[in-house]
Amino acid sequence: MARMFGMGFGELLVVLVIILVVFGPGRLPEMMGSLGKGMQAFKKGLREPPEVEAKPEAQDAAVRAKPEA
Repeated sequence: MARMFGMGFGELLVVLVIILVVFGPGRLPEMMGSLGKGMQAFKKGLREPPEVEAKPEAQDAAVRAKPEA
């Protein structure tokens, strides 16, 4: 039998029942939606290049023009 996440079908079923009892049927769809959105944002973040924060040149010029005492 196929194993998913190192667990058999019976073990996965027990985990899902426990999750359903703890969070309730009303909140479960909301949680799964939030999880899906979080995974999409994570994947999008992996695809995008990192943002490099550069100082504005006007601020650099003001710092250079300021005489030190």
